Formats: sequence, C-alpha cells, structure tokens
Amino acid sequence: MLDRPLVLATRNQGKILELKELLSGFDVTVKSLNDFGPIPQVIEDGKTFEENAYKKAHFTARVLGFPTLADDSGIVVPALNGAPGVRSARFAGEDADDASNNMKLLKMMEGVADRRAVFECVIVIAVPRGPALVYDGRCEGEIANQARGKSGFGYDPVFYYAPMNKTFGELSREEKNLISHRGRAMAKIKEEFHKILKWLEQRLSEEPF
Repeated sequence: MLDRPLVLATRNQGKILELKELLSGFDVTVKSLNDFGPIPQVIEDGKTFEENAYKKAHFTARVLGFPTLADDSGIVVPALNGAPGVRSARFAGEDADDASNNMKLLKMMEGVADRRAVFECVIVIAVPRGPALVYDGRCEGEIANQARGKSGFGYDPVFYYAPMNKTFGELSREEKNLISHRGRAMAKIKEEFHKILKWLEQRLSEEPF
C-alpha cells in the first residue's frame, strides 16, 4: 500500500463519488481536495482536456506533496463546432452552475437537426516531480430536447444515450460508470492499477516526503 494517499484533484462532490467508487477495492487511501484546507486554484487555460488535466494533477501534487489523479472532461457537440468543449464547466459564464450550462446548451440546440454529442474525459496521474500517466475515455450520444433525470451532475440530464434509451441523468451511478467517458477511462486504469501502484511507489521513493 502507498505510504501516501492518492488525491483526487477536485471539489466536485459528484465527481468524487464516481471516482471513489471506481477506485474501491484497491489498496490505496483516496482523498479529495475537500480533505485539505484552501489551496491556490489552478487556471484551466489549456486548449485540450489533456492539458487541463495535466495542469491540475501536477499542480496539486506539487502543492500537497501527494500523488494526484486529475480528470478533465466535457461535452463536445459537432454542430456547435466542438463547443462547449474545454469550457464545459464555464459554458454559461465563469461562475455558471449545471442548470445554467444545460439551459444555454439546449437553447443553442433548438431547431438543430444534428444533435450528436460526445462526452470526453482525460485522466492524469502525477507525482510532485517528473512524468505523469495519461488515460482517456469517450462516450457518444446525443443532446436531448429537454433535460431529463436528476442523477449525476454536469450535462448528464441532457446527454441521451441511445443503447439504454435514457439520458445520463436517468441512470444510476452504477449504470453510468459502466458506459460513461469517465468510467471507460477508469476501466483502463483499473486494468493496470497494480502496475500504476508500483510506478507510484518507485517515483515517490525518489522524491522527498
């Protein structure tokens, strides 16, 4: 077992619940930013999900001195030239909440025939210094005509997944984790988590505690 916790670089409670559930059963203590006092906020100005996830993971690992897992994800809509994309969390403004982001997206999609959408996720695992590990996942769906369901967070109520005839907001967390972009990225991590733990142990042994 690692002598230091693995920190989830987020204060988003929905994301924390999903990630902790996906990491359950592994020999590692998982914490989130909510377990620590205030730390400087990372400026997410990357042009890709990977750039933002990398920034969050490395910054948090350096500040706290612990290995860190950071996820950056969002919804990409071809009819909107890829928007909301990396600005998914801030689509309706810097202090936007989920409801206002969803409302803006639905408004922009009114009358649009091509309703394809892709949820994308990049997860980076970093230590305070040195290289990082990168994993990704994606899930294809459509933008619903209206929000449905109260589960999940973010754009879940407006993301329709045809194979299950439901929006993500209508799925249980267990159902969503099986097919979501984050669940698919985490599945790759779970497949080789024993290797990741060894990598972390080796990297951390070379760094000051």
